[in-house]
This record gives sequence, C-alpha cells and structure tokens, in this order.
Amino acid sequence: MQAYIPSPTTGVLWLGPIPIRGYAMCILAGIVAAIWICGRRLRDRGYDSEDALNVAWWAVPFGIVGGRLYHVISSPQAYFGEGGRPLDAFKIWQGGLGIWGAVALGALGAWIGCRKHGLRFLDYADAAAPGIILAQAMGRWGNWFNNELYGEKTDVPWALQIHQWDESAGHAVRDASGNAVVLGYYHPTFLYESIWCLLVAAIIVYVDRRFNLRRGRSFALYVMLYPVGRIVFELMRTDPANHFLGLRLNVWTSLVVFVLGAVLWWLFRANPVTLAESSEAGDSGDASADDPDEASDGSDVEDAESEGSEGSAASMGESESAGSTGESESAAEDDVRSASESND
Repeated sequence: MQAYIPSPTTGVLWLGPIPIRGYAMCILAGIVAAIWICGRRLRDRGYDSEDALNVAWWAVPFGIVGGRLYHVISSPQAYFGEGGRPLDAFKIWQGGLGIWGAVALGALGAWIGCRKHGLRFLDYADAAAPGIILAQAMGRWGNWFNNELYGEKTDVPWALQIHQWDESAGHAVRDASGNAVVLGYYHPTFLYESIWCLLVAAIIVYVDRRFNLRRGRSFALYVMLYPVGRIVFELMRTDPANHFLGLRLNVWTSLVVFVLGAVLWWLFRANPVTLAESSEAGDSGDASADDPDEASDGSDVEDAESEGSEGSAASMGESESAGSTGESESAAEDDVRSASESND
C-alpha cells in the first residue's frame, strides 16, 4: 500500500497507574461538545444555557446505560454464549455502545431532567439534536483507537490499516521482532459514518434556521436522517453481527428508527414554532409571556387596549358622578377631580 490511513497500535496511554483510553476520551469529548451546543441552542429558545448541563446530568448516565444494554442484548454471544465472559459486559472501555439504546434511554433521562428543571422536553430535544449527532461523529473515532468497525479489504488511497488486536490488553499483537501485526487494509466505515454525522448536524442547523421548524421537528429530522447513512455503512461492515432475515440486526433497527422519525415529523406538523420566536413576539406585544403556545395576534392586543381605554373612560365618568353626589371627599380625590376638570 502506497497510501493509507494508519491506525494506532495502542488504545491506552498510562499516566502512572491511571489508564487513559482513547475510546473513552472520544466519547467524553463528544458529550462535552453536545452539552455546549445544546446550551447555545437553548439560549436561543429563551432558556438559560446552564439548563443544558442540568438536564445532561440525567440524560448522559441514562444514555450510557442504554447504549451498553443495547450492545449486550444485540450481541450476547461474547458475554453469555459458549466461552463468553459475563463480567465483560461491564467493560465499556473496550468498546460497545449501541446508539439506539443510548438515544432511547438518554431521551428518558432528559425527560426526567426537563420535568425537574421546568423545561419543555421537545425544546430540549430540538436544542440537543445537532449536538447529539456531533457527539456520535466524535465518538466514532474511538473505534479508530480500538482498530474496529471496518469494511471490506480495499486498495483505495484512504484505506484503513488494521492491526491484529488484543482487546483485553488494549493494544496490537506484536510479532517476534516486536512489530505490530497488520491484518490488512480496509474501508474505514467508522470514518464514513463520522463524516455522515457531521453532514446531518449541518443539515439540522441549516433547516432549523432557514425554515424555523416547529417544535420537535429538529429532533425528528435527526431521527430520520441518521439511519439513512447507517444502513449504508452497516451493509459495508464485516465485523461479526447477528442477522435477521439475511440482514444485520442494525439494518432492521435503522429502518424502524427511520419510520419512527417520519412519524414524529408528521405528528409535530401542527406544533408551534420555537420558543425563541414566541418570546420575541411577546416582547412586541404579540404573545403571552406566560404561555408561548397561546400567543395572541396583533388584533387581539388592539382589542384589549381599546377595551382597556373604554373601561378607563367609563370608570372616570363613574368616579366623577360619585364625586358629585358624595357628601365628603378626601384631598386626593379633590386633586384628581380638579385635574380631570381642567383636562376637559
């Protein structure tokens, strides 16, 4: 091979007795980026940017547990099959987080966090959507550190060099000369998926800003778009996987998730637009500050002002009438009546 993408020969760096694992660092970096992006988008929707972190304390642990559960349930042989090691199911640092379980339980955790901190769940989901897919793009590089998730052998210039890997030790197997054993050069499906995730994030941000999507639709767009690319990359992968009706299990899951996203997009068609637009309308007198979903139009405000003016005039007339028939008035009432008479 004259040109190729090299892979690390170790996925772990040691700071004394402390292991720094590349896979974990990529996941953590993605989480940090997702929270930061979510905070900026929440601020655009009228919330405090700190709310992103407040809810993330619930969403992230739920997401990690959900991702691991999906991986173990969908690939149980390595843990509970013949020769399997059940305790390895807890070794997240060796890789194995299913995005489907992570999003599902992460959404549950986010819903709980939103309830506790007074946020609309769909506002938070919309704000988080591009950050979630960006975190996936960054997390995929953890597979590069672990020399995993690649496609067929190829001789393209961007082929990925893959080493024979010792998962328990976290580094490449070495030959008698101490050189890392190279298995071959393969399609870097982890890289393809990472690029696709970046593209989806850009699409969500652009469409949201260009068309001012209704509440919930940014998240629905994420749920629809990601599986489209995942189906393609899943069919390219050669790592062991369970199959159903001749297709990898994750292909079927991707199809189901795409349909779910399409249904959510349709269901959210009648939702109001983002909270940010409702808040701006409220500042100009066009919406209720207490409930953005029940914002009134300009004619309602004008009617209210007209009714208020008529009520004030009627009240003033009643006050003058009461003042003319009263036997005694206070000094303040005298001043008010005098001012009124001078205005007339």
